[in-house]
Amino acid sequence: MMRHVSLPFSPEDLRALRAGDELLLSGPAFTARDATCLRLRQEARAQQRLPYGLAAQLICFIGPTPPAAGRPHGAAGPTTARRMDRATVELAPYGLAATFGKGERSEVVRRACVDCGMVYLVGIGGAAALAALHITASEVVAYPELGPEALRRLELDEFPAFVAYDTCSGDLYQEARHA
Repeated sequence: MMRHVSLPFSPEDLRALRAGDELLLSGPAFTARDATCLRLRQEARAQQRLPYGLAAQLICFIGPTPPAAGRPHGAAGPTTARRMDRATVELAPYGLAATFGKGERSEVVRRACVDCGMVYLVGIGGAAALAALHITASEVVAYPELGPEALRRLELDEFPAFVAYDTCSGDLYQEARHA
């Protein structure tokens, strides 16, 4: 059963999610990739808080693609999130609510989900064009010199996602291996 979730997440929303939940996300989210994550880590350390209003927000690790077919954002497929594990763990204590990508993450990310009340969401690889249909707005927030990898604010409308790691040690990948 699909759960409709309004973003940004509240702490209660995050605690109620369980690994395997199917979600349709609506509201604001942000995009970040490798270069953006490096800069966010540096700024968070320097400021001792998440910059650009990222506290309690969702950061999506999606491929950088320019607008296409008259839509505000091109293909929005999840990218391998494990590359952003260091950034995730470093940003989580400052109040990052969730990340979105594909693939399993490290044990330190799974622990950060529990310790910091954060969740990790996944999408289906190969469905990038379909996912783009659920993005109604996209604007650069920071690092415009990074081109398509700039920090962007998206507006999502029933964007599909699954909970991979929840705040109670639930792990969709581990459950699938033992099913």
